[in-house]
Amino acid sequence: MTSLKFSLSLAVFAAALGLAPEAGAQRIGQGSGVEYADPTETVDGPKPIAGTKAYESPLPYFRDLASWDPNYKAPRTPDGRPDLQGVWSTASLTSLTRGGGRGGANIDTLVIPPEKIKELMDNADYVRIARDSQKRTDPNSGVFTDKNADAGYNAFWIDPGSEYAKVNGEWRSSWITSPANGQIPYNRAGNAAAGSRMNSARTVNNTGPEIRTLGDRCLVSFANQGGPPLTNAMYNNHIQIVQTPDHVMLDIEMNHDARIIRIEAPGEKEARLPDAIQPWFGDSIGRWEGDTLVVETRNPHPLQARGRIPLSKDGKIIERFRRVSDVEIDYTYEVIDPISYTQTWTGQMPLRLSKEKVFEYACHEGNYALPGILRGMVEGRDTALSADGE
Repeated sequence: MTSLKFSLSLAVFAAALGLAPEAGAQRIGQGSGVEYADPTETVDGPKPIAGTKAYESPLPYFRDLASWDPNYKAPRTPDGRPDLQGVWSTASLTSLTRGGGRGGANIDTLVIPPEKIKELMDNADYVRIARDSQKRTDPNSGVFTDKNADAGYNAFWIDPGSEYAKVNGEWRSSWITSPANGQIPYNRAGNAAAGSRMNSARTVNNTGPEIRTLGDRCLVSFANQGGPPLTNAMYNNHIQIVQTPDHVMLDIEMNHDARIIRIEAPGEKEARLPDAIQPWFGDSIGRWEGDTLVVETRNPHPLQARGRIPLSKDGKIIERFRRVSDVEIDYTYEVIDPISYTQTWTGQMPLRLSKEKVFEYACHEGNYALPGILRGMVEGRDTALSADGE
Protein backbone atom coordinates (compact mmCIF):
# COMPACT_ATOMS: atom_id res chain seq x y z
CA MET A 1 0.00 0.00 0.00
CA THR A 2 1.28 3.43 -0.85
CA SER A 3 2.86 5.24 2.05
CA LEU A 4 0.33 7.65 3.49
CA LYS A 5 1.01 11.29 2.74
CA PHE A 6 -1.77 13.55 3.74
CA SER A 7 -2.62 17.16 4.32
CA LEU A 8 -3.81 18.33 7.72
CA SER A 9 -4.95 21.81 8.54
CA LEU A 10 -3.35 23.49 11.53
CA ALA A 11 -6.71 23.35 13.25
CA VAL A 12 -7.04 19.59 12.86
CA PHE A 13 -3.42 19.06 13.85
CA ALA A 14 -3.81 21.21 16.94
CA ALA A 15 -6.96 19.35 17.92
CA ALA A 16 -5.26 16.00 17.46
CA LEU A 17 -2.46 17.10 19.78
CA GLY A 18 -4.95 18.37 22.32
CA LEU A 19 -4.06 22.04 21.89
CA ALA A 20 -6.93 24.24 22.99
CA PRO A 21 -8.36 26.85 20.61
CA GLU A 22 -8.98 30.44 21.52
CA ALA A 23 -10.86 30.69 24.76
CA GLY A 24 -14.57 30.20 24.30
CA ALA A 25 -14.29 29.10 20.68
CA GLN A 26 -16.18 26.10 19.40
CA ARG A 27 -15.04 24.06 16.42
CA ILE A 28 -17.58 23.78 13.68
CA GLY A 29 -17.70 21.80 10.48
CA GLN A 30 -19.42 22.18 7.14
CA GLY A 31 -18.85 18.65 5.96
CA SER A 32 -15.51 19.84 4.59
CA GLY A 33 -12.58 20.60 6.80
CA VAL A 34 -12.60 22.06 10.32
CA GLU A 35 -12.44 25.68 11.34
CA TYR A 36 -12.71 27.74 14.51
CA ALA A 37 -15.91 29.65 15.02
CA ASP A 38 -16.20 33.14 16.41
CA PRO A 39 -15.60 33.01 20.22
CA THR A 40 -18.92 34.79 20.74
CA GLU A 41 -20.81 31.86 19.23
CA THR A 42 -22.35 29.16 21.36
CA VAL A 43 -22.77 25.53 20.47
CA ASP A 44 -26.55 25.90 20.50
CA GLY A 45 -26.74 29.20 18.65
CA PRO A 46 -24.08 29.62 15.98
CA LYS A 47 -24.24 32.55 13.63
CA PRO A 48 -25.71 31.46 10.29
CA ILE A 49 -23.50 31.18 7.22
CA ALA A 50 -24.91 32.72 4.05
CA GLY A 51 -26.91 30.12 2.14
CA THR A 52 -26.91 27.60 4.99
CA LYS A 53 -28.95 26.68 8.03
CA ALA A 54 -28.26 24.62 11.10
CA TYR A 55 -29.99 21.25 11.35
CA GLU A 56 -30.81 19.04 14.29
CA SER A 57 -27.87 16.72 14.62
CA PRO A 58 -26.15 14.77 17.38
CA LEU A 59 -23.22 17.08 16.51
CA PRO A 60 -24.69 20.58 16.90
CA TYR A 61 -21.51 22.24 15.58
CA PHE A 62 -22.09 20.76 12.12
CA ARG A 63 -24.05 22.80 9.59
CA ASP A 64 -25.90 21.63 6.50
CA LEU A 65 -27.14 23.43 3.44
CA ALA A 66 -30.75 24.35 2.95
CA SER A 67 -32.63 23.57 -0.24
CA TRP A 68 -31.20 25.37 -3.23
CA ASP A 69 -32.50 28.80 -4.14
CA PRO A 70 -33.71 28.58 -7.77
CA ASN A 71 -33.02 32.32 -8.15
CA TYR A 72 -29.41 32.11 -6.98
CA LYS A 73 -26.94 34.04 -9.16
CA ALA A 74 -23.41 32.66 -9.17
CA PRO A 75 -20.44 35.04 -8.98
CA ARG A 76 -18.79 35.69 -12.34
CA THR A 77 -15.30 35.49 -13.76
CA PRO A 78 -13.97 38.46 -15.79
CA ASP A 79 -15.19 36.76 -18.99
CA GLY A 80 -18.73 36.50 -17.61
CA ARG A 81 -18.87 32.78 -16.80
CA PRO A 82 -20.01 31.34 -13.44
CA ASP A 83 -17.02 31.30 -11.10
CA LEU A 84 -16.37 27.72 -9.98
CA GLN A 85 -12.97 28.48 -8.49
CA GLY A 86 -11.98 27.60 -4.96
CA VAL A 87 -11.21 24.61 -2.77
CA TRP A 88 -14.13 22.20 -2.56
CA SER A 89 -14.67 19.10 -0.44
CA THR A 90 -16.37 15.79 -1.19
CA ALA A 91 -15.94 14.43 2.35
CA SER A 92 -19.10 12.62 3.42
CA LEU A 93 -20.43 9.45 4.99
CA THR A 94 -22.34 9.03 1.73
CA SER A 95 -20.38 6.93 -0.76
CA LEU A 96 -20.64 5.90 -4.41
CA THR A 97 -22.82 2.81 -3.98
CA ARG A 98 -25.71 2.11 -1.64
CA GLY A 99 -25.72 -0.15 1.40
CA GLY A 100 -23.16 -0.15 4.19
CA GLY A 101 -20.47 2.34 3.30
CA ARG A 102 -18.53 4.47 5.75
CA GLY A 103 -21.69 5.50 7.54
CA GLY A 104 -22.96 1.95 7.90
CA ALA A 105 -26.32 2.95 6.44
CA ASN A 106 -28.20 -0.11 5.27
CA ILE A 107 -30.72 1.92 3.27
CA ASP A 108 -32.56 0.60 0.21
CA THR A 109 -33.68 3.97 -1.16
CA LEU A 110 -31.73 6.89 -2.59
CA VAL A 111 -33.30 9.36 -0.18
CA ILE A 112 -32.77 8.67 3.52
CA PRO A 113 -35.96 9.37 5.50
CA PRO A 114 -35.47 12.36 7.83
CA GLU A 115 -36.56 10.29 10.82
CA LYS A 116 -33.73 7.83 10.06
CA ILE A 117 -30.93 10.40 10.03
CA LYS A 118 -30.63 10.85 13.79
CA GLU A 119 -30.39 7.09 14.31
CA LEU A 120 -27.69 6.80 11.65
CA MET A 121 -25.72 9.75 12.95
CA ASP A 122 -25.91 8.46 16.51
CA ASN A 123 -24.41 5.14 15.45
CA ALA A 124 -21.86 6.11 12.78
CA ASP A 125 -18.29 5.43 13.93
CA TYR A 126 -16.86 8.56 12.33
CA VAL A 127 -19.50 10.74 13.95
CA ARG A 128 -18.55 9.34 17.35
CA ILE A 129 -14.90 10.05 16.59
CA ALA A 130 -15.73 13.62 15.60
CA ARG A 131 -17.88 14.09 18.70
CA ASP A 132 -15.16 12.77 20.99
CA SER A 133 -12.57 15.03 19.37
CA GLN A 134 -14.48 18.07 20.65
CA LYS A 135 -13.69 17.19 24.25
CA ARG A 136 -10.99 19.17 25.98
CA THR A 137 -7.80 17.21 26.52
CA ASP A 138 -6.85 16.55 30.13
CA PRO A 139 -3.24 17.80 30.45
CA ASN A 140 -2.66 15.25 33.22
CA SER A 141 -3.84 12.25 31.21
CA GLY A 142 -0.38 11.34 29.91
CA VAL A 143 0.66 10.35 26.42
CA PHE A 144 -1.79 8.33 24.36
CA THR A 145 -0.68 4.93 23.11
CA ASP A 146 -1.32 4.21 19.45
CA LYS A 147 -2.66 0.66 19.44
CA ASN A 148 -2.59 0.61 15.66
CA ALA A 149 1.04 1.67 15.21
CA ASP A 150 1.77 -0.90 12.50
CA ALA A 151 -0.82 0.54 10.13
CA GLY A 152 -1.22 3.97 8.59
CA TYR A 153 -4.99 4.25 8.48
CA ASN A 154 -6.06 4.76 12.07
CA ALA A 155 -8.60 7.39 13.10
CA PHE A 156 -6.00 10.11 13.62
CA TRP A 157 -4.97 10.29 9.97
CA ILE A 158 -8.21 9.83 8.09
CA ASP A 159 -10.83 12.43 7.25
CA PRO A 160 -13.79 10.74 5.54
CA GLY A 161 -16.41 13.25 6.65
CA SER A 162 -18.82 13.15 9.56
CA GLU A 163 -22.25 13.55 8.01
CA TYR A 164 -24.36 12.27 5.15
CA ALA A 165 -24.75 14.37 2.03
CA LYS A 166 -27.81 16.52 1.57
CA VAL A 167 -28.73 17.30 -2.04
CA ASN A 168 -31.29 20.07 -2.48
CA GLY A 169 -32.88 19.30 0.87
CA GLU A 170 -32.73 15.48 0.59
CA TRP A 171 -30.44 13.20 2.58
CA ARG A 172 -28.71 10.80 0.21
CA SER A 173 -27.57 7.21 0.81
CA SER A 174 -25.38 6.99 -2.33
CA TRP A 175 -23.99 9.13 -5.12
CA ILE A 176 -25.50 6.79 -7.70
CA THR A 177 -29.00 8.00 -8.60
CA SER A 178 -29.77 5.36 -11.23
CA PRO A 179 -30.16 2.41 -11.45
CA ALA A 180 -32.63 2.35 -8.61
CA ASN A 181 -30.64 -0.14 -6.51
CA GLY A 182 -27.71 2.27 -6.22
CA GLN A 183 -25.15 -0.21 -7.59
CA ILE A 184 -22.80 -0.02 -10.58
CA PRO A 185 -24.51 -2.03 -13.37
CA TYR A 186 -21.49 -3.98 -14.61
CA ASN A 187 -21.92 -6.44 -17.43
CA ARG A 188 -19.51 -9.36 -17.73
CA ALA A 189 -16.79 -7.34 -19.48
CA GLY A 190 -17.09 -4.44 -17.04
CA ASN A 191 -16.98 -6.74 -14.04
CA ALA A 192 -13.82 -8.36 -15.38
CA ALA A 193 -12.19 -4.96 -15.98
CA ALA A 194 -13.04 -3.73 -12.48
CA GLY A 195 -11.87 -7.03 -10.98
CA SER A 196 -8.49 -6.79 -12.69
CA ARG A 197 -7.60 -3.86 -10.44
CA MET A 198 -8.17 -5.92 -7.30
CA ASN A 199 -6.35 -8.89 -8.79
CA SER A 200 -3.36 -6.65 -9.49
CA ALA A 201 -3.34 -5.45 -5.89
CA ARG A 202 -3.29 -9.05 -4.65
CA THR A 203 -0.71 -10.29 -7.15
CA VAL A 204 2.55 -11.65 -5.78
CA ASN A 205 4.92 -11.03 -8.65
CA ASN A 206 8.63 -10.21 -8.63
CA THR A 207 8.96 -8.94 -12.19
CA GLY A 208 9.11 -5.29 -11.13
CA PRO A 209 7.06 -2.26 -10.11
CA GLU A 210 5.05 -2.28 -13.34
CA ILE A 211 2.91 -5.12 -11.99
CA ARG A 212 1.77 -3.04 -9.02
CA THR A 213 -1.30 -0.80 -8.97
CA LEU A 214 -1.18 2.81 -10.13
CA GLY A 215 -1.67 3.96 -6.53
CA ASP A 216 1.23 1.82 -5.30
CA ARG A 217 3.40 3.50 -7.91
CA CYS A 218 2.24 7.03 -7.04
CA LEU A 219 0.99 7.60 -10.59
CA VAL A 220 -2.66 8.44 -9.90
CA SER A 221 -4.93 8.30 -6.88
CA PHE A 222 -6.02 4.83 -5.85
CA ALA A 223 -9.60 5.80 -5.02
CA ASN A 224 -10.62 7.27 -8.40
CA GLN A 225 -11.00 10.66 -6.73
CA GLY A 226 -9.78 12.43 -9.85
CA GLY A 227 -12.50 10.74 -11.86
CA PRO A 228 -14.21 10.91 -14.07
CA PRO A 229 -16.53 10.66 -12.31
CA LEU A 230 -15.32 12.28 -9.10
CA THR A 231 -15.62 10.19 -5.94
CA ASN A 232 -14.74 10.51 -2.26
CA ALA A 233 -12.53 8.34 -0.04
CA MET A 234 -11.22 7.89 3.48
CA TYR A 235 -9.06 11.02 3.37
CA ASN A 236 -7.75 13.79 1.08
CA ASN A 237 -11.18 14.76 -0.19
CA HIS A 238 -10.37 18.27 -1.39
CA ILE A 239 -10.51 19.52 -4.98
CA GLN A 240 -9.14 22.88 -6.07
CA ILE A 241 -10.72 24.32 -9.22
CA VAL A 242 -8.78 26.84 -11.32
CA GLN A 243 -10.63 28.46 -14.21
CA THR A 244 -9.64 30.47 -17.30
CA PRO A 245 -11.67 31.31 -20.42
CA ASP A 246 -10.27 28.31 -22.31
CA HIS A 247 -9.36 25.78 -19.60
CA VAL A 248 -10.60 24.44 -16.27
CA MET A 249 -8.20 22.52 -14.04
CA LEU A 250 -9.21 20.19 -11.20
CA ASP A 251 -6.35 19.76 -8.74
CA ILE A 252 -7.20 16.65 -6.72
CA GLU A 253 -5.72 16.50 -3.22
CA MET A 254 -5.23 12.74 -3.37
CA ASN A 255 -1.93 12.05 -5.13
CA HIS A 256 -1.86 15.64 -6.47
CA ASP A 257 -3.76 14.54 -9.58
CA ALA A 258 -4.50 17.29 -12.08
CA ARG A 259 -7.30 17.04 -14.63
CA ILE A 260 -7.06 19.64 -17.38
CA ILE A 261 -10.29 20.31 -19.27
CA ARG A 262 -10.18 22.21 -22.55
CA ILE A 263 -13.12 24.58 -23.04
CA GLU A 264 -14.45 24.83 -26.57
CA ALA A 265 -15.69 28.20 -27.78
CA PRO A 266 -19.33 28.54 -28.88
CA GLY A 267 -19.70 27.20 -32.40
CA GLU A 268 -16.23 25.69 -32.34
CA LYS A 269 -15.88 22.17 -33.72
CA GLU A 270 -14.91 19.64 -31.06
CA ALA A 271 -11.19 18.94 -31.37
CA ARG A 272 -10.38 15.57 -29.81
CA LEU A 273 -6.87 14.31 -29.20
CA PRO A 274 -5.63 11.54 -31.51
CA ASP A 275 -6.73 8.10 -30.28
CA ALA A 276 -3.11 7.19 -29.57
CA ILE A 277 -2.88 9.95 -26.93
CA GLN A 278 -4.56 8.62 -23.79
CA PRO A 279 -4.26 10.87 -20.72
CA TRP A 280 -4.64 9.24 -17.32
CA PHE A 281 -8.06 10.84 -16.83
CA GLY A 282 -9.11 10.72 -20.45
CA ASP A 283 -9.55 13.42 -23.06
CA SER A 284 -11.90 15.97 -21.47
CA ILE A 285 -13.57 18.78 -23.41
CA GLY A 286 -15.95 21.22 -21.73
CA ARG A 287 -18.57 23.64 -22.95
CA TRP A 288 -20.91 26.09 -21.26
CA GLU A 289 -24.63 25.45 -21.46
CA GLY A 290 -26.06 28.51 -19.74
CA ASP A 291 -24.58 28.51 -16.23
CA THR A 292 -23.64 24.82 -16.33
CA LEU A 293 -20.20 23.55 -17.30
CA VAL A 294 -20.67 20.33 -19.28
CA VAL A 295 -17.59 18.11 -19.63
CA GLU A 296 -17.42 15.07 -21.92
CA THR A 297 -14.54 12.64 -21.40
CA ARG A 298 -13.40 9.79 -23.61
CA ASN A 299 -10.37 7.58 -24.18
CA PRO A 300 -8.73 7.30 -20.73
CA HIS A 301 -5.40 5.56 -20.30
CA PRO A 302 -5.90 1.76 -20.51
CA LEU A 303 -4.50 1.19 -17.02
CA GLN A 304 -6.80 3.83 -15.54
CA ALA A 305 -9.72 2.44 -17.54
CA ARG A 306 -9.44 -0.86 -15.61
CA GLY A 307 -10.31 0.76 -12.29
CA ARG A 308 -13.50 0.53 -10.29
CA ILE A 309 -15.28 2.53 -12.98
CA PRO A 310 -13.97 1.02 -16.23
CA LEU A 311 -14.48 2.80 -19.54
CA SER A 312 -14.00 1.20 -22.94
CA LYS A 313 -12.57 3.01 -25.95
CA ASP A 314 -16.14 3.61 -27.16
CA GLY A 315 -17.50 4.82 -23.82
CA LYS A 316 -17.88 8.35 -22.52
CA ILE A 317 -18.64 10.13 -19.27
CA ILE A 318 -20.58 13.39 -19.20
CA GLU A 319 -20.17 15.59 -16.11
CA ARG A 320 -22.06 18.76 -15.19
CA PHE A 321 -20.89 21.42 -12.74
CA ARG A 322 -23.43 24.05 -11.63
CA ARG A 323 -22.89 26.45 -8.77
CA VAL A 324 -26.08 26.54 -6.71
CA SER A 325 -25.00 28.69 -3.73
CA ASP A 326 -22.02 30.56 -2.36
CA VAL A 327 -20.84 27.34 -0.73
CA GLU A 328 -21.93 24.49 -3.00
CA ILE A 329 -21.58 23.13 -6.53
CA ASP A 330 -24.10 20.60 -7.81
CA TYR A 331 -22.02 17.92 -9.56
CA THR A 332 -23.84 15.33 -11.70
CA TYR A 333 -22.65 12.77 -14.21
CA GLU A 334 -23.73 9.98 -16.51
CA VAL A 335 -21.60 7.01 -17.58
CA ILE A 336 -22.42 5.79 -21.10
CA ASP A 337 -20.64 2.60 -22.12
CA PRO A 338 -22.63 -0.44 -23.35
CA ILE A 339 -19.40 -2.43 -23.60
CA SER A 340 -18.85 -2.24 -19.82
CA TYR A 341 -22.33 -1.75 -18.36
CA THR A 342 -25.83 -3.10 -18.81
CA GLN A 343 -27.23 0.43 -18.90
CA THR A 344 -26.27 4.08 -18.68
CA TRP A 345 -25.91 5.02 -15.04
CA THR A 346 -25.94 8.37 -13.28
CA GLY A 347 -24.80 10.05 -10.09
CA GLN A 348 -25.02 13.28 -8.15
CA MET A 349 -22.70 14.69 -5.49
CA PRO A 350 -22.45 18.10 -3.81
CA LEU A 351 -19.07 19.83 -3.74
CA ARG A 352 -18.83 21.92 -0.58
CA LEU A 353 -16.70 25.05 -0.32
CA SER A 354 -13.82 24.65 2.13
CA LYS A 355 -11.62 27.24 3.79
CA GLU A 356 -8.81 24.72 3.97
CA LYS A 357 -5.68 24.89 1.81
CA VAL A 358 -4.58 21.95 -0.31
CA PHE A 359 -1.13 20.80 0.73
CA GLU A 360 1.15 18.95 -1.66
CA TYR A 361 0.69 15.19 -1.68
CA ALA A 362 4.35 14.16 -1.87
CA CYS A 363 3.77 10.51 -2.71
CA HIS A 364 7.05 9.54 -4.36
CA GLU A 365 9.13 11.21 -1.64
CA GLY A 366 7.50 9.15 1.07
CA ASN A 367 6.71 5.94 -0.77
CA TYR A 368 8.64 3.55 1.45
CA ALA A 369 6.03 0.85 0.95
CA LEU A 370 6.82 0.07 -2.70
CA PRO A 371 10.53 -0.74 -2.11
CA GLY A 372 9.44 -2.97 0.76
CA ILE A 373 6.89 -4.73 -1.44
CA LEU A 374 9.47 -5.36 -4.16
CA ARG A 375 12.13 -6.44 -1.65
CA GLY A 376 9.70 -8.89 -0.13
CA MET A 377 8.92 -10.31 -3.56
CA VAL A 378 12.61 -10.83 -4.30
CA GLU A 379 13.28 -12.42 -0.93
CA GLY A 380 10.29 -14.69 -1.40
CA ARG A 381 11.60 -15.73 -4.80
CA ASP A 382 15.09 -16.36 -3.43
CA THR A 383 13.70 -18.39 -0.55
CA ALA A 384 11.67 -20.51 -2.96
CA LEU A 385 14.71 -21.06 -5.18
CA SER A 386 16.81 -22.08 -2.18
CA ALA A 387 14.17 -24.55 -1.08
CA ASP A 388 14.01 -26.05 -4.57
CA GLY A 389 17.79 -26.48 -4.60
CA GLU A 390 17.95 -28.40 -1.36
